[in-house]
Amino acid sequence: MPVILRIERTDPPARTDVLEAAAAAVVSVVHDPRSAPDGEWHDEVRVWADARIRKLARRARGAHWLAVQELPGVTVTVGTAQVRALVPGLVSDPPKEVARLQISGSDLPVDAPGPPPPDTVVLWISPASRMTVGKAAAQVGHASMLLAGDLDDDELAAWASTGFRCAVRTATAAGWAALLASDTVTAVRDAGLTEVAPGTVTVVAQRAGRRT
Repeated sequence: MPVILRIERTDPPARTDVLEAAAAAVVSVVHDPRSAPDGEWHDEVRVWADARIRKLARRARGAHWLAVQELPGVTVTVGTAQVRALVPGLVSDPPKEVARLQISGSDLPVDAPGPPPPDTVVLWISPASRMTVGKAAAQVGHASMLLAGDLDDDELAAWASTGFRCAVRTATAAGWAALLASDTVTAVRDAGLTEVAPGTVTVVAQRAGRRT
């Protein structure tokens, strides 16, 4: 699944806004009505979800950002950030609008967004992680998707009614240890293809109202 981050040369977005938008965009594609069994995206989304799930974040700006808006997917705006998650396709054969976008070369400084709002899904990033914004965007997108799969119908509907909004924060060392020991979170264990070692838990997703 291509995840396109809008990062302009001037006035770039805040890192946390980008990550929160990415998380919401990914799960929005998977649970869009067009991804349902009778929807136009169903086959692509189902094949992708049933295989080894991969997400590839790319940077776009200017005319390139406008071009990807014409591809099937969902754009989410959070604060200063815009992210578009596209309907999955073959990594080896991306649309030309995606193929020309850079995968690496851009990062955003770590910011300090403050405590997460109450009664909000929180995606906690490992305090030991040193991920680029692209890698982190893919990881929080994976976390939001996995969490949605763990929710019951009522919980999922309630989250969907918010546009799958969530908070992304980096845990403290003590908080991370408590999260890993909890049976109420959904963990992302990375395959280790880029940036982190195989088996590394990069993000845990915590349901609204389940703060440790």
